[in-house]
Amino acid sequence: MSRRFSLVSGMTLIALMTLSGCGAASSSSTGGSNQGGTVVVAEAPQAPPNWFFPVFSAAAYIEINAQIQFLMYRPLIYLNKHNQVDYSKSLVSHIKVNSHDDVYTLTLNHKYKWSNGKPITAQDIVFTWDLIHAASQPHAPWVYGPTGSGGVPQDWKSVTAQGTNTVTVTLTKPANPQWFIHNGLGQISPVPKSVWDKYPHDMTKELNFIHSVANEPTNPHYKVVDGPFKFSSWSPNRYWTLTPNPKFGGHKATISKLVFQYESSSSSEFAGLKKGLVNVGYLPPSLWNTRNQLTNDSLTSSYLFGFNYIIINMNKKAPGNMGTVFSKLYVRKALQMGINQPGIIASMFHGSGVPEDGPIPPKPKTSFYDPALNHNPYPFNVKAGKALLVSHGWHEVNGTMTRKGQRLSFTFTYASASPTLAHIAELLQSDWQKEGITVKLQPLPVNELFSEDTQASPTKWNMGFWGAGWTYQLDYYPTGGNLFATNAGENAGGYSNSTLDGLIQKTYQPGTASQIQSRMYAYQSFAAKHLPVLWMPWFPQGYARMTGFAVHSKTVRGTVKTFNPVTDFLYANYWTMSK
Repeated sequence: MSRRFSLVSGMTLIALMTLSGCGAASSSSTGGSNQGGTVVVAEAPQAPPNWFFPVFSAAAYIEINAQIQFLMYRPLIYLNKHNQVDYSKSLVSHIKVNSHDDVYTLTLNHKYKWSNGKPITAQDIVFTWDLIHAASQPHAPWVYGPTGSGGVPQDWKSVTAQGTNTVTVTLTKPANPQWFIHNGLGQISPVPKSVWDKYPHDMTKELNFIHSVANEPTNPHYKVVDGPFKFSSWSPNRYWTLTPNPKFGGHKATISKLVFQYESSSSSEFAGLKKGLVNVGYLPPSLWNTRNQLTNDSLTSSYLFGFNYIIINMNKKAPGNMGTVFSKLYVRKALQMGINQPGIIASMFHGSGVPEDGPIPPKPKTSFYDPALNHNPYPFNVKAGKALLVSHGWHEVNGTMTRKGQRLSFTFTYASASPTLAHIAELLQSDWQKEGITVKLQPLPVNELFSEDTQASPTKWNMGFWGAGWTYQLDYYPTGGNLFATNAGENAGGYSNSTLDGLIQKTYQPGTASQIQSRMYAYQSFAAKHLPVLWMPWFPQGYARMTGFAVHSKTVRGTVKTFNPVTDFLYANYWTMSK
């Protein structure tokens, strides 16, 4: 996941496009709205929530966990549809930045309180930061997911409470305020110190305790929240139920229950929509021709602010010595030239989608995208890709490129339970074979894929693809620091390049609007050409980043109106059920 601001003020709401044959794109329906009602939301197949604490481990840093966390815990910084800070909905009412851009003074908003009636204090924010800082250190019991984003932890000098209502954050060096507010302060969703601070003098024990209850949402520690919902009940691998928090200081929910339903496959999710057992879900591209069967639902398509990619394991311990091979830029170029982006869009997504050539998407349109990158630097061309390998001393032996005994052969792991992803993997396998690159396909459940394809287990994988890509959430200002910087939290492939590190660091620096934009373009251009990952097409996505087209029952109102392409969170406290 990931996000952006000052440069970002021009970001507009993604257009929601009506699709024929399944009703209007508006979530309005005939009749008025009722108080109460249960809304059932389908999860992505085989991707159940497994971490409910709002400071995420790297292994648990997935969409469904973030969705539920957002509904239970209020973010310190609340962003609107245009990527602007809405202080009326944030936990801070004001942020004062000193003249050197290295001291940020936060004043708390008294509108929100914990559900036990106690105020949200500066001590809660400092405690939450202390957890983030501890989990970002070497040898921590678990690794903080967004490490590297927002300068965490290296650029944060101190976080201190000035009384109960003011927090002072001091940086080690001046920073672009919009970057730091969005990507640094925007990471924090405070937890109540009075509830969670079990080991005040031993952060290792504290982190171990959090890990022990991270997947126990009915544990008493989760009863105290400040978001619009609280956790109610669950049946693992079946459903997770939230109910409204009556003490919430913002817009209170009118629905009586919000249920996240486990799905074993896209087909089972579609059956749930068809029978009316699922109210909010998605239509996968593989079932496009069945869309007319959803007579009681409406469909929309939208593009989130993010990109799609394949992770490459460049660690030296990668199986088959492939990390050393993938570290060669010319090899990554050949792999990129074997990806038929236009063909994937046409055949797998029925013409919906845009080719990707770097870390900033052409859709939705934003001020970040470099117009000079309007074409892929390495367009689909298997002959050119093969020739590039031959020019560097590779030759084909029994159908596989070989050089000094090293075979260009590896395992490609991808998310199972999606026929579309399976077809994409098969197409990649076929086209790469034309270049003499031999690929063995290995489907894995999403959670297993996330836990395996990491820096922590470099000996278990070569290349990974989960299909949904990356959205700029928790690094709203899209610098790539959490993804591509050396040793960054989400840099699963172990990519490291000093030039890109320097370009990323420059995007953090204060400056004029033109300087900031120029730095973003320079970072983007280098990343596009140096291939820290392999770029894949960017597709429309349903609610909660489920690849495909968003579907909602005509009885549910407010899903489209509240859609936020910046955060992609579910604003279910604004949803209603029609009569």
